[in-house]
Amino acid sequence: MRLKSLIYFPIMLIVISMNAQDLEKGFNYLETGKYQDAQMFFKNILKEYPNNKTARLCYGRAVGLNGNPTQAKGIFIDLLVDYPNDFEVELNYGESLLWNKNFTQAKTYYKGLVSKNPESFAALLGYANTLSNLKAYEEALTYVNKALEVSPNNANALTSKKYIFLGYAYQKQQAQNYDMAETLLLKNLSLFNDDSDTLLNLANLYLIWEKYLDAEATFNRLAEKPENKIQALNGLALVSHLNGKEKNALEISTEVFKYLDSKTIPDLARQTTERYIQTLIWNKKYKHARNLIKNLITDYPNQNWVLALSATLNIYKSNFKQSLANYNQILVNDSTSFDGNLGKANVLKALGRIDDAYRAAKTTLKFYNNQKDALNFLNKLDKSLSPRMESNASHTFDNGDNKAYAFSSSAIYPISTKLRILGNYNYRNTNNSLTNNMASANDLSLGISYQLIPNLTVKGIAGITTAKAETTDFTQLLTDVALNIKTIKLQTIDIGYKRQIESFNADLLDRELVQNNYYANYNLSTNFNLGWYTQYMYTAQNDGNNRNLVFTSLYYNIMAKPSLKVGFNYQYITFKDQLPTVYFSPEKFNAYEVFINLMKDEALAKPKQWFYNATAAFGYQFIEDDPKQSAYRLQGAFGYKFSERSLLNAYGMHSNIASATAAGFTFTEVGLRLKWNLLDKSLFRKSVKAN
Repeated sequence: MRLKSLIYFPIMLIVISMNAQDLEKGFNYLETGKYQDAQMFFKNILKEYPNNKTARLCYGRAVGLNGNPTQAKGIFIDLLVDYPNDFEVELNYGESLLWNKNFTQAKTYYKGLVSKNPESFAALLGYANTLSNLKAYEEALTYVNKALEVSPNNANALTSKKYIFLGYAYQKQQAQNYDMAETLLLKNLSLFNDDSDTLLNLANLYLIWEKYLDAEATFNRLAEKPENKIQALNGLALVSHLNGKEKNALEISTEVFKYLDSKTIPDLARQTTERYIQTLIWNKKYKHARNLIKNLITDYPNQNWVLALSATLNIYKSNFKQSLANYNQILVNDSTSFDGNLGKANVLKALGRIDDAYRAAKTTLKFYNNQKDALNFLNKLDKSLSPRMESNASHTFDNGDNKAYAFSSSAIYPISTKLRILGNYNYRNTNNSLTNNMASANDLSLGISYQLIPNLTVKGIAGITTAKAETTDFTQLLTDVALNIKTIKLQTIDIGYKRQIESFNADLLDRELVQNNYYANYNLSTNFNLGWYTQYMYTAQNDGNNRNLVFTSLYYNIMAKPSLKVGFNYQYITFKDQLPTVYFSPEKFNAYEVFINLMKDEALAKPKQWFYNATAAFGYQFIEDDPKQSAYRLQGAFGYKFSERSLLNAYGMHSNIASATAAGFTFTEVGLRLKWNLLDKSLFRKSVKAN
């Protein structure tokens, strides 16, 4: 909060006797804020009357209020030498300490003035404003109330009281004591009915508190005054965005953008332009946003608010390197910029530069202590880098009388931002009531994942499986080696090799069927809601057979919150040898399906919220040259997020797609899944230091 907003002394703290000099014109200059004119007036008076105390005091005030606080302080020091213990001079010197932002010194000085004259309105108000600037708001309220006892309903004291309440509420907001901040702001509203500053602060508190209905109501209340309508509508557009109503946000912002004209206050015009471009970006109208930003760059070259808009657009278009360049330029212009520092942290995270992201976020907190967004960013980073486990228990059955019970647990233990230790354990018990075959398998594996460079990660896992089947017991080696590549924006490639044992049912487990899978996955996202995923896998088996599999999925995202997408899947499988009595191994298999998926992502769910995922698919499958068969697939998950560290969900799947099982039967699976972070922060965070 600016000092100028807090210091509301009467222009004249002095009692004068006009004598022969006519100073009225100079007083009027001071009272009407014409400080340059006042300075020249009293300077000329002092040429003729250099020892006139009143003229010297007025000249000092004019100099200070005209933007030269150091010079003014010197004038009052000279006056104190000439007029020691003159209370009038002391009051003006005290105010000069505030002009020079010497708040600690001013506190001691005003405390002495108040002790000397407890009934001095100017001393009490000056002390209150000093305490406010030192963020001692509770004590400041005590002294501003004493000032009001001396001069009831004094406009300057009431204005100071309003800003003390605002500062106190902001202090509580920064400490995330939102209840207290709300109480203080509502108290301020009761004292200053429908005050615009208080309503705006209250609305922003509700935004940070994520009380969007209250924020909307407050912005609507703010909009009742015509002079506040543009600012209120900008706020309502943001509320709509935070509620996931992007089209509504754009409608509001488009309406308010049309209000702008040459008479609009420049800061308000800038804020409205910012919000309008932001709503265009939120609605993926990138071309229009880009054109407006280009015009702004021409009109306002190297302005941070324009660079921030460009950075935001580049993030939404996944142009992370360009966005980083924008934020770096912002920090060249202003190293303390909140948007620059935290925006840079987010981009660095997206680029996979986690250590640098940590440093940028900590730099933000160095300038903005306890800032909620920066703290949340660091907490999310910590969560992603903390040790975690995921466990599943499931029951599977099909129309071939196969049943299975399985349990699996995986663990990830990051030991740096680049290196993770991976562990997996799987148990499966399966039986067939027709053949009376029973079998069980235990898999245990351990490995690491290492980020070689920000867009290249390698994973290596090795382990063993031990199985007990009807006719044999065996132990086999397990391997999973993969390379994850993100060299091109919006595209991901996985290349890998995986050795596994086919354990879908007891008969297959009894055959000790080893599969060597060589695969490549390609995933493409776009800025226009279309996505494409493709997988190719070649499998060589120890029974001499081999398989080629191709799967591709083209989908379109209709809605973001909750996620709603529709798409088309195609699958092709071919085996070298056909062994239909042993396992599903057609010479050719084709499957086509359309699907719809509705999901509330567990990653986006807040603690104590439900999440879900439901998929329905229907299509046709062609086995060899047989007539087409209808195919369907139903999948669902429903869960609850207990905290930022734990969640639980039930899931189920039912399908008659032949390739869904190794045996080619209709099958069903139900299960429970538990996911939890063992700690609430990474074990190595202290090793990452802020700049």
